[in-house]
Amino acid sequence: MKTKKLLALLLAGAMSASLLAGCGGNSNTDTTSTDDTAGTTEESDFQYIQNKGTLIVGITNFAPMDYPDENGDWIGFDADMAKAFAEEMGVDVEFIEINWDNKISELESKAIDAVWNGMTLTDEVTSSMSCSDPYCVNAQVVVVPSDVADQYQDADSLKDLNFAVESGSAGEEMAQTLGLNYTAVQTQANALMEVSSGASDACVIDLLMAGAMIGEGTSYPDLTYTVNLNEASGAESEYYGVGFRKGSDMAESFNNFYAAMYEAGKVQEIAQTYGVQESLVEPQAAADSADAGAAADTGDTAAAEDAAA
Repeated sequence: MKTKKLLALLLAGAMSASLLAGCGGNSNTDTTSTDDTAGTTEESDFQYIQNKGTLIVGITNFAPMDYPDENGDWIGFDADMAKAFAEEMGVDVEFIEINWDNKISELESKAIDAVWNGMTLTDEVTSSMSCSDPYCVNAQVVVVPSDVADQYQDADSLKDLNFAVESGSAGEEMAQTLGLNYTAVQTQANALMEVSSGASDACVIDLLMAGAMIGEGTSYPDLTYTVNLNEASGAESEYYGVGFRKGSDMAESFNNFYAAMYEAGKVQEIAQTYGVQESLVEPQAAADSADAGAAADTGDTAAAEDAAA
């Protein structure tokens, strides 16, 4: 009887040891699995867009950069460049009209993949997005009815006017800097309509848009621009860039694409179509400008001077 009890105890002990060994084996297997997972590389933004098959571009109605043709299809210098870039990536392109004030959050939420709409490279933009090198030079100008243009030829003459400006734009920033009286509207196109209808005395819009949209043979033949506010305020010229998500590798991809397209003469051809050829920035000059800006931001004066030389 004692022998049977002893054998039972020994068997129980052996089973317990076996169970413990089994648990230990499972633990080792889990560790290996965790290590394998930790070694997985997260896809880049470029790969993310290629995998979903569509480059989604955030825009506003802003001729000559992005605007609908008679069929409702988006055309313009930026729109055509975006189509070519998407084709190079091997994906489709989709244009979505956005509220310009929300462009940063639209990117961060992945509702769009790029802001490509004659976007001025302001401090807010460059600190919140991964931006391309500059591709066009621009300035902010005052637009007024042609029949009163001779009264508004310098900054001092503007102080009593009521302006319309696009909310969140470089034009609004300029109006704030100069202390102008203004009402913020949704787009620069809306700002022009405000002046045309008489709801506002004047507006501040981009020079490139003014060249395409006002004067003889345009949508607003009775409007003209007078004061270049960058020159009047002693501010530097502005530059357009394409904005991608912060940390994205898409900005570098665009820079390489732009340089190749420029060398092949394709950028110049598209620019001629929309009358912005005089505003183009050559790729090397754009890279030098970007290097100078980065060096200035870090306080490296010598590097900034070398890049700008």
